[in-house]
Amino acid sequence: MKTKTKAAAKLPLNEILEGDCIKVMNSLPEGSVDMIFADPPYNLQLQGDLHRPDNSKVDAVDDAWDQFASFASYDRFTKAWLKAARRLLKPHGGIWVIGSYHNIFRVGSEMQNQGFWILNDVVWRKTNPMPNFRGKRLTNAHETMIWASKEQASKYTFNYDALKALNEGIQMRSDWVLPICTGHERLKNDAGDKAHPTQKPESLLHRIIVGSTNPGDVILDPFFGTGTTGAVAKKLGREFIGIEREEAYRKVAAKRISNIRKFDKESLQVTTAKRAEPRVPFGQLVERGMLNPGDELYSMNKRHKVRVRADGTLIGGDVKGSIHQVGAHL
Repeated sequence: MKTKTKAAAKLPLNEILEGDCIKVMNSLPEGSVDMIFADPPYNLQLQGDLHRPDNSKVDAVDDAWDQFASFASYDRFTKAWLKAARRLLKPHGGIWVIGSYHNIFRVGSEMQNQGFWILNDVVWRKTNPMPNFRGKRLTNAHETMIWASKEQASKYTFNYDALKALNEGIQMRSDWVLPICTGHERLKNDAGDKAHPTQKPESLLHRIIVGSTNPGDVILDPFFGTGTTGAVAKKLGREFIGIEREEAYRKVAAKRISNIRKFDKESLQVTTAKRAEPRVPFGQLVERGMLNPGDELYSMNKRHKVRVRADGTLIGGDVKGSIHQVGAHL
């Protein structure tokens, strides 16, 4: 059974905290979080409104939380929140940061400056991106995620076999083709408008959480928004901490997460590497009476028969040795 550390016991687990993310992170116990997913402001700096050919306005990120006076101002903010985030990570913790071309390169540079060790950059290729209405550049159809460990020597969690199973037995690559958040998953406010302009799809967080955390791990999202991280974390049996300064988002997130059903423990198990699975020496089966000397074992097609010996080895015809040696010969 997994026991909580002293630090974890003091954490506000499965809560949405109000306030500035930097101040709140600095108030939490050092080295208490297993993974961080961060979707920071993109600093889009849009010049004027965008309109479709029918003259309808395009939804854009024009909220106050995404506005900065300059690149220098954005860089200071990035440096401060990354420093606070790194302090919270356990020695072998990991962080995912998502962004667009507007900000991800600046964020990645600061991550390296602070000692994070970049493991992968992952491209989320959207199957249904927003069209380019002005026709002056390529349609932007992807966002970039940076996955990093706290430091180079960190023994970070990577569930390779689980992601391979999720990808129909093929190695998971660093280009992920997933749709943006639409339909019933897209949250709406009381007026029927989008509750958040950059709501991420649950499929994206599902892949990240399954691939880089284990059940019971603590996941922090310092830019919680409408709670996609918390919703998926709850489903998958992880603990979460959300930080969000906007009251409207907190209300939507809290309602959303309260309706989430947590999967049972058996359903949360994932494929693991064979070398990671516990092994029982064949001889122990004999010692403990599960098999007896002289018992006969057969191959699946019944063509081969061997007998168990007192020391746990097998003999069949002129072949004798361990179960692996005899099996290889037959």
